[in-house]
Amino acid sequence: MKLAATPHERTIDVDISSDAFWAKSFDERDESFARLRREAPVSWHPPTEFPFPHEETGFWAVVKNDDINTVSRQTQRFGSRFGVSLDPVPFDLAKAASFFLMMDAPEHARYRALVTAAFTRHQVRLIDEQIRSAAREIIDDLVGAGDVDFVEHCASRLPMRTIADMMGVPESERVAAALAGDAVIGRSDPSFGDPADPIGTITAAIDHLYKLGADLAHHRRAHPSDDLLTNLVNAEVDGQRLTDDDIGAFMVLFTVAGNDTTRNTTSLTTVAFDRNPDQRAYLLEDFDGRIMPAVEEFVRHGSPVMQFTRTALVDTELGGQRIAEGDKVCMFYCSGNRDESVFERPHDFDLSRPKNPHVGFGGGGPHFCIGAGLARSQLRALIGELLTRVPKIEVGEPEFAVGNFIRVVNHLPVHVP
Repeated sequence: MKLAATPHERTIDVDISSDAFWAKSFDERDESFARLRREAPVSWHPPTEFPFPHEETGFWAVVKNDDINTVSRQTQRFGSRFGVSLDPVPFDLAKAASFFLMMDAPEHARYRALVTAAFTRHQVRLIDEQIRSAAREIIDDLVGAGDVDFVEHCASRLPMRTIADMMGVPESERVAAALAGDAVIGRSDPSFGDPADPIGTITAAIDHLYKLGADLAHHRRAHPSDDLLTNLVNAEVDGQRLTDDDIGAFMVLFTVAGNDTTRNTTSLTTVAFDRNPDQRAYLLEDFDGRIMPAVEEFVRHGSPVMQFTRTALVDTELGGQRIAEGDKVCMFYCSGNRDESVFERPHDFDLSRPKNPHVGFGGGGPHFCIGAGLARSQLRALIGELLTRVPKIEVGEPEFAVGNFIRVVNHLPVHVP
C-alpha cells in the first residue's frame, strides 16, 4: 500500500474543523464525512477553532467503521494518556474531566476493575428496579402536560436521577450537579459560571462535582448504605482501593458521560419515532422481543457521542497514511455509524437491522463504554413507557447546541395530550 509522502499537509479540502462546520445539521455534516469515507478515510486537518492559545498543529480524522475499531482496540499503537479531546483543551483540565478515560494499561485496567467490581449482581438488579420506577414516575408527570420542552420534562430527568440515586446525591444537590455536568461540556446555564469565561466555568464545574463526589465518599465510609457508592468505597482489587479523591474524579466522569449521552439519545429517538411511525409500530408489535436490538439502533442512529481522540504512541500507518508518534488521531463515531460499507441504508432509522456493529459506545477494546449496560437499561425503560403511555405525542423541531463532542439537543418542543 502506498503511503502518503507529506502526512502533515491537509490531505483533502474538506472542512471538519471550523465552528461553521459544526453549526450545520447532522445530515449536512455527514455529506462531508461521506466524501472523506470515499476519498480520504484517514486525513489530516487543522486544529479546531479553540479560543485559547495552544501549540497543536492538527489531527488525523478516522471516519470508517473498521478503522475506528482498529484505533480503539490497538492500544499499543494508539493511547489515551495524552488526551481524548478533539479540541486542544489544556492537559490538566482535560485530565480532571476524564479520570480513567485518560489512562493506558496497566493503570487504566486497575481503575476500571475497581469500578466494575462495585456493580455486583445485587446492585445491578437494584439499579434496574430504580430505573424502571423512575421512568414510570417521569412519564406520569408527562402525561397530559400539554405544550412542554421534552428535554426538560422527560429526557433530562432519568439519567441524572439514576446517577444521583447510585451515588447517594441528596435532593438539595441534584440541580446544581446537573448544571455542573452540562457546564463541563460547554453547555452552561448562565446561573452556573460565566459564559464569557468558558475555561473558568468548566474548571468551576469540575471542582464542584469533584468535591461533591469526594464528600459523599467520605460520608459513605462512615455511613454505608445499599447503593453503588458504598460498593465503590469498599471495592478492592489486588489490594488496591479507591480513595475519596478517586471517587470525586469518578463523579465528574459519571455525571458528564452518564448524563448527556442517554439524555440526548432519548430526545433523538423520540424525534426518529415521530418521523418514522412504521418503526414505532414495528417495535410495539413485539416490544419485549425487539427492544434490545432496537436500543442498538437508537444509539447508532442518534450517535450522541460524535468523536473521541487517541494519540499515536509509535510511528505507524493507517488507511494508507503515515502517522507519526505524537500525532492526534480522532475517531469520528458519527461517521463510522453512517459507513455505507457496513450499514445498508445507513441514514434510515431501521429497528430490524440483522446486525448492528455501531461504534456508539466506542469501537471496542479496553475503553469500551463502561456505562453501556446502564444506558441500555435506561433507554429500554423510558422509551417503553413513552411509547405505550404517550401514544399521541406531537413532536416539533429539535434545537441543537453547536459542538463537536456531544450531539446535544437543547430543546425539543412537544405537545402531550
